[in-house]
Parts: sequence; structure tokens; C-alpha cells
Amino acid sequence: MTTESRSLDVPGAVLTYDIHLPERDGGCPPLFVLGNPMEADGFAQLVAEVGDRAVVTYDPRGTARSTFEDAAGVGVEDHAADLHAVARAVDRGPFDVLGSSGGGVTALAWAVAHPEDVRCLVSHEPPLTSLLEDRDVAVRAQADIVATYDASGFGPAMAKFLRLIFQTEPLTEEFLAQPDPDPAQFGLPAEDDGRRDDLMLGRSLATMPLWEPPLDVLRERRSDGGPRVLPAVGAASPPGALATRGATALAEALGTRPVVFPGDHGGFARTEWNPDNDPAAFWARLREVLAC
Repeated sequence: MTTESRSLDVPGAVLTYDIHLPERDGGCPPLFVLGNPMEADGFAQLVAEVGDRAVVTYDPRGTARSTFEDAAGVGVEDHAADLHAVARAVDRGPFDVLGSSGGGVTALAWAVAHPEDVRCLVSHEPPLTSLLEDRDVAVRAQADIVATYDASGFGPAMAKFLRLIFQTEPLTEEFLAQPDPDPAQFGLPAEDDGRRDDLMLGRSLATMPLWEPPLDVLRERRSDGGPRVLPAVGAASPPGALATRGATALAEALGTRPVVFPGDHGGFARTEWNPDNDPAAFWARLREVLAC
């Protein structure tokens, strides 16, 4: 792969994205891989496995190399508009898309707003809070994380976030009534460093849980040849985790079953915390699912 990085001015932000070009072109559509708030570097291991098509990655506004002007104005629709702008600038579409976690939500909004950009979307473990049976409690839990971040900083807020994503049972009032977790039990600092620039804790958790996918539109497009939307889960992910349940709920709403990928929530990358993930196996499964 050879990589070219570019910048793009959009309303309220400057986006940085990468175009990875293979040595040989296998004739498949280009692949757009994205997370939120995960930036482009998080997909480096997966990109290295792709040898027969162009791959686009990017840093969402407010992360890594991408800047923004107004942190309060970052919502799902803003990210969807950014993805459309990058797609037009790259000018190689329509794209096959892998959206991971929050990227699975923003990519879904992109495919709804601009179906001409997307051929097939794999939405891998999107935390679609609005589709869950315990959505009211989940929204309050996520709002509490944002409030904790505003009041006490990164460590206390991230400890609450980790407790939430490790929860494998439906959320109840008892979950909200628990004492605050000790950041140290997660290896996090308890002291407030004064920074408030974490996009996920500060803004994404304030807006993303409230976004509701237009299910009627997705069902209609599914039947009339619009973009294929494939909810997906990791084989090693706990079935009761919030993001896994989001993918399952989306699949049920679309009258299908989630596609199963090897690995866990971040199965496309092997790390010291997830040594059993296999990026090559993940790519092999993704190639099979995209079926270009």
C-alpha cells in the first residue's frame, strides 16, 4: 500500500483523511473504514491486510489530526456530513464501508442521508441506545458520564464509561444507584488534569445515544436495491454488552440476523489487551461479507 494524506475544509472543521492505494487493483469498490471517536491509526493493522483495493481512513472532527471550531456542535448528523464531504473529495465511490462502534452509528446516518455514496455498510457493534429496551436508563447513564467528565475530569468519567460497557445485563435503576467506581481499579487517575477535550466523554455521549435511525427508510431501501446494511457482532464479544445489543436490535428491526466476525469489539486489531484478535481473519471475513 502507498498512502497519501489530505486535508479538507468543511463547515466548522478541518478533516484529515488518508487514501491507501494497493499495488494491484482487484476490481472491487474502495473500502472506507471508520470509527468514532477512534481515528485512522486504530485501523492500521486491518489496512495492512487489504491488498487488492483502495482504502480510505479518516480522523473524525475533533480527534487526532482533524480540528473543529465548536465542540458543542458535534452530533451524528455532523459526522455524517463530514463522511459525505470526504467521499466526494476522494471521488472513487460508491464505497463499501466498515463502521466500528460509534463509527457504525455515524456511517449509518451517512448511508441514510447520502445513499449514493454507499454500496454496502457493515455496522460493527454500533451502540444504538435508542433501539434498546432499557434505552431510558442507558441514556441517563451516558448523560451521567458526560456530567462527571464536566465536573471531575477524565479518570472518574472513564471509570463510569468502562463500567457501563462491561455491563452484560439490561440496565436498571439499581445500576444508576451504584456508588461511583474507583478510577484506580481501571488503572485510571483520580485527579482532574483540567482538560475537557475528550470528544467521546465530552460530546459523543451527549448526542449519539439520542440519535434514532430511520428504520422505515432503511427497510424500504433494503427492499428496493439501496445500500446493503449489515449489522455485525464480534464472536468474542459478550452478547449482553451495550454495543452488541445495539447491533442485534438493528438486525431485528431490519428483519435479519447480525453477521458474526472473529474477535471482539475491536476484532480488527491485536493489542496487549486483546491478544487473540486476528486482523487477517477479520479482513478475510469482511471480504467474504462484502462479496464484491
